Amino acid sequence: MRRTASPFSLVLLGLGTFLLVLAPLFAWYVQPRAAVNPVDIDTTAVYTGRGSVFDLEKVETVPDQRITVTQRVRGNVEESERSGNAVWDVTTSVDTDKSLPAADPHDALDFTPHRWVLDRRTTKPVHCCEEKPRIEGEAYLKFPFDVQKRSYQWWDNTLGDTVVLRYRGTEKVRGYTGYRFTGSVPPTKTGTRLVPGALVDQPDRPQVLAEEWYSNHGVELIVDQRTGRVIYAQTGPRQTLRAPGGDDDAAVLLDAEKISFTEETQKEAVRQAERDSGQLRLVGETLPVGAAVAGFVLAAIGGVLVARGRKTPEVPDSSGTPQPTLTK
Repeated sequence: MRRTASPFSLVLLGLGTFLLVLAPLFAWYVQPRAAVNPVDIDTTAVYTGRGSVFDLEKVETVPDQRITVTQRVRGNVEESERSGNAVWDVTTSVDTDKSLPAADPHDALDFTPHRWVLDRRTTKPVHCCEEKPRIEGEAYLKFPFDVQKRSYQWWDNTLGDTVVLRYRGTEKVRGYTGYRFTGSVPPTKTGTRLVPGALVDQPDRPQVLAEEWYSNHGVELIVDQRTGRVIYAQTGPRQTLRAPGGDDDAAVLLDAEKISFTEETQKEAVRQAERDSGQLRLVGETLPVGAAVAGFVLAAIGGVLVARGRKTPEVPDSSGTPQPTLTK
């Protein structure tokens, strides 16, 4: 008698071996290539809150106004494909009820277009493709993939510089858990603007090159750990004018202690974070672990069957040499 491996046992052994090889490929090859920033992004985030704004018609600061900030991000697919990076065109408008709905965004209290170019895998800024302004830091409209429990250099476009956002633990948004980061901006000169002298307490001068100052009562971002998507944002901007060389604010252009994502923006951000995070978890954890477990089980069973084999009796042929015959 001798043993021979059945085709079924060889199939099980081969399939198990294939799955064992496939498992690390999901984690080390497929998942990193799935974690990329999109080039065809088209999203809108809306913030609302109350604060003081400068009314151009009344030429004075009016308190307790409803403020709406609308930030739209659209990917420039052609530039992205040409450069190999994610090229995102961003417009940010600040409105009061008086300018909403605005037929022309340029009628807003403030309207700022700019372009952010980022590496599709690392999210680091890339300086090309008519980027404006020159954005720096580790995070801006989103954080890198696989967010860590540490401080990040976050780009503040109004400041024109980075701000340190410190990790403050976890917090839920619409039932979904994210990493919370906070920071603030002390009063900082950001530029100059030609204004009537009376606006900065210099009525004897028809025009004055006033200093623009910016600060922030506080920045709070809650971020999806796996994708780096911001699922909640809150900011407290204060923009003022000072006389040249002055130490005190002469006019308040905008002052709001809390402007935050609307409920609809939160819901959409959480929905997208859950979807994208689930896809990354599938290729980075579920499929590798499942393939490894299934591969081990199938390979083990196939190996045992191959080792056992099937018994075949040997019968002599006409020459007297024993030949195997299959037994049923």
